[in-house]
Amino acid sequence: MNKVLITGLGAISPLGADSRSTFAGALSGRSAICAAPAEIGKWLPQVLVAPAAAEPEPLLDRKYAGIDRATQFALVATREAMSAAGIAAAPEDSRRFGVFAGIGFGGAHSIDALYSRFYQTLLDPALAHKNPTIMHPLTVPRMMSNAAAALVSMGYGLHGPSNTYSVACASSAVAIGEAFRAIRHGYLDAAIVLGTEAMLTPGTMIAWNALRVMAKPDPLDPASSCRPFSRSRTGFVLGEGAAALVLESEARASRRQAKVVAELSAYGCSSDAEHLTAPSVAEQVNAMQQALDMAGLSPAQVQYLNAHGTATDAGDVVETQSIRQVFGDAADRLMVSSTKSMHGHLIGASGILEFMISLMALQSGSVPPTAYLDDPDPRCDLDFVPRVARHACPIDAVMSNSFAFGGSNVSLLARRYAA
Repeated sequence: MNKVLITGLGAISPLGADSRSTFAGALSGRSAICAAPAEIGKWLPQVLVAPAAAEPEPLLDRKYAGIDRATQFALVATREAMSAAGIAAAPEDSRRFGVFAGIGFGGAHSIDALYSRFYQTLLDPALAHKNPTIMHPLTVPRMMSNAAAALVSMGYGLHGPSNTYSVACASSAVAIGEAFRAIRHGYLDAAIVLGTEAMLTPGTMIAWNALRVMAKPDPLDPASSCRPFSRSRTGFVLGEGAAALVLESEARASRRQAKVVAELSAYGCSSDAEHLTAPSVAEQVNAMQQALDMAGLSPAQVQYLNAHGTATDAGDVVETQSIRQVFGDAADRLMVSSTKSMHGHLIGASGILEFMISLMALQSGSVPPTAYLDDPDPRCDLDFVPRVARHACPIDAVMSNSFAFGGSNVSLLARRYAA
C-alpha cells in the first residue's frame, strides 16, 4: 500500500477568497451569514445565505466568463491548490494523475437562468417576436455535473480518470476518499480533488425551504442564526464556494521534494439504508470506526474532529451520540467543532472545505470554534470549542465527518507526516 500525502490546498469560500483567509475567518469566529439577495428574498424573506467572499469570474481568464458559477469556483480553488503544490500544467506523468470532483447539484445557476429566460421570453409581450426555445448551444455542457472536473482535466492536461461524485452533503468527502484509494492501491500516483457548489438561486432555495431544515433568522444578529449543538438551533444556512486538495503518493512527492501538508491516513464510509433524511448512529459509528482502524489509531490519538454539525435537532444529537460511542472515554478530551456556524453548509463542497480547515488546524495547532454556542443543548455534551478558537494545541491527528441526505456517511482522517 502506498502512503498518500497532501501537498496543496486551495479554496474560495464565504470566509475568504483563498485557503489562508478562509482559515483565518474560521479562527476569528465571525460568520459570513447574511440576508438573501433581493431576487430570493422577495419570495423567501426569512431565508439566509452564506455567499462567497469574492466573485469567481474576475479571478479567471475571460474564456471562462460563460461557464456555470460552480465551475468557476472550482477553477479558482484548483489553481491555488496546484500552485501551492508546485505542479504546473501537463505533468510528465499525466496519465497517472487523476481528477476527482464532488458536487451536490451541478449547474444550478445555468438551469435557473434557462428557465428564467424561457418564461420571460414566453410571457413578456415586448419579447413576443422572439422564440423562447432558443438557448445558448453550450447550455447542457455548462450545467453537467462533471463540467468542473472536465475543465480542470483539460486546463491542466491531466489524462488520468476524471470522476465526479454527487452524494449530497458527502460528495467531496467521497471524492477525497476515492482518490485516496486510487493512489493507495497503485492505480494513480497523484490527483487533484475538488468540491464545489453554487446553488444560491431562487429555484433551488425554494426547494430547500420546503424541507424545513433552514435556520430561522436571529432577530438581533442574523449572522448568528446557524448555531450547531445549541439548545436554540433551528437549522442550517446554505453557502457557496469550493475547495481543492492535491494528493500524491509518497514516492512521487519525495521524488520532487514536495512540501507536505499532512498524510491522508484513512477513509471510512457507510450507508444507513434506512431513510432519505434521518441520520443513523450505527452507520456513523461504522464510518468513524473504519477510519480509525485503517489508520491504526486509537481514539485517544485523535485530538480534533470537524463535525458534520448542521444545527438540525436530530442531526446534532445523533452525531454527538455517534462520537461518544466511537471515542469512548477519549470523547471528553476530544476537541469538536462545526465550522458550518460560520461558512454555512456548502452541500457538495462542505466535506472538502471542512477537511481543509481540519488540515490547517493540524498544521497550526489552532482549532476553530463552534461560533455562537452560548447555550449548549444538554444532549450535546462534548467539548464543542464554544465561541472562541483555541491556539497552541498539540494536534497529531484530525478527523472530519460528512453525513449526507440519502444516508451516506464519510469519515476522513489525517495525521502529521513523518518522512
